[in-house]
Amino acid sequence: MTVSSARVQQHATRAAFFVPGFVVASWAPLVPFAKTRVGVDDGMLGVLLLCLGLGSIVAMPLSGMLAARHGCRAVMLATAALMLLALPLLTIASTPLSLGIVLLVFGAAIGAMDCVMNIQAVAVERDADRPMMSGFHAFYSIGSLVGATCVTLLLTAGASALAATLAAVGIALVIVAMAARAWRIDRAPQDAPSFALPRGIVVVIGIVCFVSFLAEGSMLDWSAVFLHEVRGVALQHAGWGFVAFNLAMTVTRLVGDAVIARIGRAAAVLAGGLIASAGLLLATLVPVFGVALLGYALVGIGCANIVPVMFTMAGRQTVMPESVAIPAVTTMAYAGVLAGPALIGFLAQAWSLPAAFVLVAIALGVVAVLGRRLTRP
Repeated sequence: MTVSSARVQQHATRAAFFVPGFVVASWAPLVPFAKTRVGVDDGMLGVLLLCLGLGSIVAMPLSGMLAARHGCRAVMLATAALMLLALPLLTIASTPLSLGIVLLVFGAAIGAMDCVMNIQAVAVERDADRPMMSGFHAFYSIGSLVGATCVTLLLTAGASALAATLAAVGIALVIVAMAARAWRIDRAPQDAPSFALPRGIVVVIGIVCFVSFLAEGSMLDWSAVFLHEVRGVALQHAGWGFVAFNLAMTVTRLVGDAVIARIGRAAAVLAGGLIASAGLLLATLVPVFGVALLGYALVGIGCANIVPVMFTMAGRQTVMPESVAIPAVTTMAYAGVLAGPALIGFLAQAWSLPAAFVLVAIALGVVAVLGRRLTRP
């Protein structure tokens, strides 16, 4: 492979990460519109939103099988088409049933793309023979920030929900069209298994990703609740906790590859887990708003490079072929996003929300040690 073609593949992989982040974040500002249109209460909305996660979990192992058989490009093109078709439909679904069905399809497309883009990223990083995974994942975060911002600005300017999503679809289509030719077409060997339950080191990698994603999910769904209900922060300011977390994670991932190349994967995971654990303890135990924001930023800094390193390890381990190992790790990781907020809620109800966050901080400390053992030469 020439240097120029390698660079084209690297840029195309960044685009593959940007697109699902952009598309799923474009849906986030539209949730209140959908709730009003179909006429559901908070409980039913939660059930409907669960369809998105369910679709993702089901599609991930299936997408790995398809990528092994047909190559990454074919699967990513199909899933990109599906998610871009589903996004406008989310703005016109008029009944709970129709919205749930579209969310299921939308979630399946997002989950499949998330899985296969990591298979592509592992191959591209291996060809480059240098850390690149954190930078790839940074573009998912950038896509999320751009998508949510663009749709929010369009809605603020008076555009309808359908018009805003059609504009988002147009932007995503241009990016897909520019990148797709450089998405990989290589397939797994014919004798490679198309599906297998995770085992050995893959299970441990999945556990590390599960805890890291659980922490991310808890920041998304519970940081504002904690600041408002426990710390007494005004509701209109409580969202700054997640902003601090998300911005810190995005910036850290942009520089993460250089940091990993300098200090090594083992040190990066150990330091990341300990920083995230300390940050969450700081935000939870010190009753000062500014300190809480610093703590949430430290959680973002700490978690930023753990999952990218784990995906690299999933591609390098020899217990399972990467075509089945990466879907297994991806499914376990995203189970953390889905199960995490609910688990935090159960723990908060049984004890308290601060106690639940302390347990997550302890789990991040365990992840630091586990991850270091996995990544030591």
